Parts: sequence; structure tokens; C-alpha cells
Amino acid sequence: MKTLGIVFSNIYDDALGELTAMRTVASLPFAGRYRQVDFILSNMVNSGIIDIGIITKYKYKSLMDHLRTSQEWDLNRKNGGLLIIPPFSSGSTGVYKGKLEALLVAKSYIQEKTDCDYVIISDSTVLCNIDFRAIVEEHVESGCNLTLIADQGDSVDEKHSLVLCQDEKGTVTELLINHPRQENALAGMGMFVLSRDKLNEIIQDANARGYYHFERDFVQKQFHEGILSLHVHRFDGVVLRNNTIHAYYQNTMRLLEEEVRKGLFLTNAPIYTKVRDEVPTYYGLESKVENCLLADGCVVDGNVINSVIFRNVQIQENTFVLDSIVMQGTVIGEGAHLECVILDKNVRVSPGAVLIGTPLHPVIIKKGETV
Repeated sequence: MKTLGIVFSNIYDDALGELTAMRTVASLPFAGRYRQVDFILSNMVNSGIIDIGIITKYKYKSLMDHLRTSQEWDLNRKNGGLLIIPPFSSGSTGVYKGKLEALLVAKSYIQEKTDCDYVIISDSTVLCNIDFRAIVEEHVESGCNLTLIADQGDSVDEKHSLVLCQDEKGTVTELLINHPRQENALAGMGMFVLSRDKLNEIIQDANARGYYHFERDFVQKQFHEGILSLHVHRFDGVVLRNNTIHAYYQNTMRLLEEEVRKGLFLTNAPIYTKVRDEVPTYYGLESKVENCLLADGCVVDGNVINSVIFRNVQIQENTFVLDSIVMQGTVIGEGAHLECVILDKNVRVSPGAVLIGTPLHPVIIKKGETV
């Protein structure tokens, strides 16, 4: 059973504020050396999926630069491989507003893949390490129109794009949109499996009726009308949802936990990314580093505690960096003091500068700024 992969790159851009001001949410840096799109691409490739389309909307220069020839994911192929699907805008509707309209942009691409029987569509904000092969087989055996991948979700206070309420037998009784997860409910992971024919039918119906929201106008609506037969696959591995600034900060800090790293980065299912040849990180004689993740190419002469540091970062003498995220190419001047801060790429922190946020409201410095 050959499967096609469709990835949305821009759906949650607005919720991530300054972090996605110059990039798509798919190309948001994560874990010191990766971009968020690396996780879903690697999951698909590790599951034998070699036909993948990434639907873009705007601000996708960094995404294209990161994916380049796609050789790191073994997707630079004569037949199949990776295709970045540019946005389509009409004078009446503008660029797409939701996933159904985004799928309309990819309609011809999906129709051309006649050798693919099934399709996996996915967000790029949910990071996990998952094998889709067994899930596709499970979907076929179920005989249902749609398989929805879900997990236990985050705390009951966090809103999820799709919440699955269950009865005592585990049967789904209700679907809620943008709602806090209730007790004994599951949270959708933004990943769906369905046949290519069914997806083409959905796209045509949505176009005719003016629908644009996949979860609300298709999944929830048809489920409650009794039209849609739904199968749920519960995923029990590590799941990180980076769809808000707060979630991005908290999930990055969770990478400092060994169990989270082991659940996300499996030896038998690696996460691939763009290769950069860098020298090892240099630690000065007066440096102090505790409970941190540091990528290659850094120069550390100061104090760094409970932080994630990306490639080619310079941390000068007498600095103090605590509970912070420092992205590629940033320079932190001598004597600076940072707590609960997110520094985007190529930021310059002046000597002696003090930036202090909180875990709920980290200070964010945009790409290329000087403070």
C-alpha cells in the first residue's frame, strides 16, 4: 500500500508571534539543530513514504533554504520525492484560510498520485517519533473513512485543536474544537489517515460548499451527522505540541529531561536534518555549564544553566544564562544576564545587558536584533 504524505507548513503561524514573523512554523528552529518540519518528514521517510508534499502559504524562504535538495531525507528522487507546493491566491478569496482550502491548492498534486492508495495529512507543530506503517494497516482493517491519531494530550487546561470525548468503553461520543482536554478524553495530534479517493471527494465537496476548516467543517460536522466513520489510533509516545510561544518554551525546556529525549530521538528511527559541518564547541577555562543542550560550533566562556544553545553561539566572559533558548549565530556580550529568554537567530546582546522573563512569559528578541 503506497502512501502519500501532505504536510501543512503555515497553519499556526499567528499563534507563535515573533518566532514566526520571518518564517513558517514548519521552519521554526528546535532542539539545538533541527527545524520542526524535520520531525514529520523523518517520521514519513522512516515509514517508507517517499511522496511528500509540503503546502506553503507565505514566509517560506527559510523553509526552502532548509529543505534545499531534500537529500538529507533521501527525497531527492527522479520519481516521487519532496515537493514544496506554493500558495495559490484568487482575487475573491486570497490565500487559504484553513486546511481544506490548503488542500484545494494541492488538489492537482494529489490527483496525479494515482499510484498512492492512502494519504497521511499532518501539521508540522506536533513533534513525536511515530511509525505510520502500522497505523495505515490499522486504518485499512478498520474499514473506516478516517483514522485520527490522538494521545492523552497536555494538561486539561490547555486548548487542543480537536478533543475526543469517550464513554466508559472507549467509544468516541463527541468531538470538540479548540477546547481544553477533559478527563478521560484524548487530544488529536493533527495527523489523519484516509484514502486518496476519500480525500479527493472531501476537497471537491469543500470547494463547492465554501468550507475551509478541516476539523470543524469536515471531521466534527460529518461525525456528529453520522456520516463519517471514525477510527482512533492512540499514540502513547512522547508528544510535544509547539503551537504557542508558551508551549514552544516549555517543550524546549523538557528536552533537558532524559526520558523526553529518549522518546523523541530513537536510535532505530532517527530524525534527519540539514547537515552542517561545524567544529566542536569550545569551553573556556572559566566557563560553567550545567544541564544544557549545546550544538556544535559554540564558544562558551560564561555561565550557562538549564538552557538550550544552538550552533555557532558565542557566550562571552562573566555572562549568566539561565532557563533560556539561544538560537544560531547569536553573540552574548561580556557581563550580560539572561533568565527565561528566547533569542532568535543572529541576535546581539550588548555587554552588561539584563533580560529577565518568566517561564509563563519569556522575553523574546527577534531575529537579527541588537539589545
